[in-house]
Amino acid sequence: MQIQPDTSYRIIVDSDDRPEGPQTINGCELAADASCPGIDLSHQDLSGMVLDGADLRGAILTRADLSGASLKGADLSGADLRGADLGKAFLQGLVARGADLTGASLDYSRMAGADFSGSDLTAASLEAVWANKAKFVGCRIVAANLAEAKFYHADLAEAHLAANNIRFAIWEGVHMENCEGCPVDW
Repeated sequence: MQIQPDTSYRIIVDSDDRPEGPQTINGCELAADASCPGIDLSHQDLSGMVLDGADLRGAILTRADLSGASLKGADLSGADLRGADLGKAFLQGLVARGADLTGASLDYSRMAGADFSGSDLTAASLEAVWANKAKFVGCRIVAANLAEAKFYHADLAEAHLAANNIRFAIWEGVHMENCEGCPVDW
């Protein structure tokens, strides 16, 4: 017996394009240098947006789509980025101290000089990220995908690493003082 799909109903497709220029969500105009600390942007499509220098401290970005976004020099300290998609994002100089990035995807993003000190990267995916001179001081990086990540001269002092996929990751010049589980013999 073969089951046929029910085609008697119309399939709804979202065909609205994003409006040109900055978007205003929850009273905040999202653009470069925006100041929106604590804003709730959970589940929002922010893909490709330019938020360079934005103040998003303590923002709720749970499951937000920030893929391809530019957050150069933005401040996401204390932000909730659980399950957020930051794949192929430009995060150079980003400050995300104490942020929760549990289950977030940062695959192929550029994060040179970013500061993730004290952040939680449990089950995050950082495949092929470019994290030269990035700070992961005191970070929790457990069950994360670090395959092909480039950590040239990064700082992982006091970090806690365990059960990560580190296949082909580069740890050249990484500061690992008091790091628990760091690949000192890579």
